[in-house]
Amino acid sequence: MLTIANLTKQFGRNTAVDAVSFTVNKPGMIGIIGRSGAGKSTLLRMLNRLTDASEGRIEFEGRDVTALAGKAKRAWQSDCAMIFQQFNLVPRMDVVSNVLHGTLNRRSVMTTMFNLYPQADIHRAIDILDRLGIAEHAPKRAEALSGGQQQRVAIARALMQEPKVVLADEPIASLDPMNAQLVMEDLRRIHEEDGRTVIANLHTLDTARRYCERVIGMREGRIVFDGTPQQLTTGVARDIYGADASFSEDSTSTSFESLDRETREALYEAEATV
Repeated sequence: MLTIANLTKQFGRNTAVDAVSFTVNKPGMIGIIGRSGAGKSTLLRMLNRLTDASEGRIEFEGRDVTALAGKAKRAWQSDCAMIFQQFNLVPRMDVVSNVLHGTLNRRSVMTTMFNLYPQADIHRAIDILDRLGIAEHAPKRAEALSGGQQQRVAIARALMQEPKVVLADEPIASLDPMNAQLVMEDLRRIHEEDGRTVIANLHTLDTARRYCERVIGMREGRIVFDGTPQQLTTGVARDIYGADASFSEDSTSTSFESLDRETREALYEAEATV
């Protein structure tokens, strides 16, 4: 279904993603974890073709995604929807119009300029909003909604594309725990009910364990773990996040103190839950 082979991205002398390879043989809910700068976001941007790979290959259903250009590339970006941490909505535009933007890749320039949408698309947009529990907000400006509601609008926009793959780049990083749970439940339902592959960059181990069937751990651009949530032990977490073997909750070692807050929290969580 989806094959990534030796995918690499270099920015000057810096290698952000280093020869990453993995295969998705059937629709799945996949979480990618790792400390800041591990290459998670760059990997997703390459999968969506927002960023071109320096080397390597992406294949989906036998098609070489890395070779696509023009109309074929835009069609792939419809098939492979992207959800961002910052929502990427048009703040002063109403919610339903933001959702309808998910159809832009298959509409003419003229109809886009004049904001003209078929009634069938409008009804489908509202149905998707209803599925996500926010249909009552359809006429409101996007900027009037809470962060969690805006992220669900972004998910609705992605679903308007009728994608085969959904990529979510830190979709809950800026949300409170209640809204984070709602968004992750929505993504899980999209996988289970629609049979779509969902690949999400996540910043907590607990979220990956709770919602994902498969977890990929990245460190310094490379995959250092690929397995089930049950295999995500404290030792594996240490390896992914780069802490020394002596880490514990009361650690005061220099190597632990030098870690960023996100990494420390992930390791505390690993100690507490494994």
